[in-house]
Amino acid sequence: MKPVLFVTGNAPAYRVGALTRLNEVEGIELCLFGGSSMHGGPRYAGVLPLPHRTAGPAQIARLAAGGGYRAVVCPTGGRLAPLAAWGGARRGGVPLILWASLWAHPRSAAHAVSYLPLRRLYRTADAVVTYGPHVSAYVTARGARNVHVAPQSVDNDFWREPACAPADLGASPGVRFLFVGRQSPEKGLDVLLRAWRASGLGTAGAELVLVGSNAAGPPAGVRNLPAADPVRMREIYEACDVLVIPSIPTRTFREPWALVANEAMNRGLAVVATDAVGAAAGGLVRDGHNGIVVPAGDPPALSRALVRLAGDGELRAGMGAAGSRDILAYSHDAWAAGFSGALQQLGLSARVGSVE
Repeated sequence: MKPVLFVTGNAPAYRVGALTRLNEVEGIELCLFGGSSMHGGPRYAGVLPLPHRTAGPAQIARLAAGGGYRAVVCPTGGRLAPLAAWGGARRGGVPLILWASLWAHPRSAAHAVSYLPLRRLYRTADAVVTYGPHVSAYVTARGARNVHVAPQSVDNDFWREPACAPADLGASPGVRFLFVGRQSPEKGLDVLLRAWRASGLGTAGAELVLVGSNAAGPPAGVRNLPAADPVRMREIYEACDVLVIPSIPTRTFREPWALVANEAMNRGLAVVATDAVGAAAGGLVRDGHNGIVVPAGDPPALSRALVRLAGDGELRAGMGAAGSRDILAYSHDAWAAGFSGALQQLGLSARVGSVE
């Protein structure tokens, strides 16, 4: 059986397990065109455990058209690479599957140029696989058909490691909240710090731990920590009670998912997220069930959520337990099954027989 050509910019460390699982069930060749990985986390440091190559747009077009693959998967990002994959697949008569992550098109001069070509990709792709139902609704409204969901996943076994010891962050007489992310406007750190000051929790014994960002002259109860590798990050989750994801929409970015939610839920943390976070809009973080969802850019609403969770240990524990159960559905198997579903609809899945 011919493999599937899976075109993407990079292979972030968190995604390699999912790609490996997809290769096991469908047979893929990863085609990496490079580019920025700012939103995708650190690149995989080892040798990728699946067939792969690097290629520029011209070579991607030739590969897609060459007849060596039973389908082509291409992303929505990457400037010329998606168009090269689309053009090559169409020229070679190969089914094209679009892997879509956007649920709001960036508003900038450069992205304005890409809007119409991207809408054409949505309409003409033979299938579309999305990050979640929030993205599915967005692409369907723009003409996409045969839409499937590959739920965002992390290595749940790693993040649930039962022998994990909590990070030594010192004694905290109150609740410990956690923010993980780079210091950029869309991550909403300024909103979080305003909410924290208004809550008064810092002077009441609670603590807000910032990982990967630095609050200058931090208010009471705020601790800055450097970015951490996965093992250290797992220990930090274990030492905390609530994850806060205060992301806000900007002209050029709306949080596609926020995988820190997956990681934290595996460790039993309740989650506070804004409605501009894909993990909330996509149904993982559910208000009143495994977390609290607040309007983006609303410090008073965020402050109230922090105070509520700080004062109710039973609520925190219940939400954390619910999240720990819910996250099991967001596995590498489920992610691979999303792509298998798209291939099956096209009569191309290895799970339903050989196709040449």
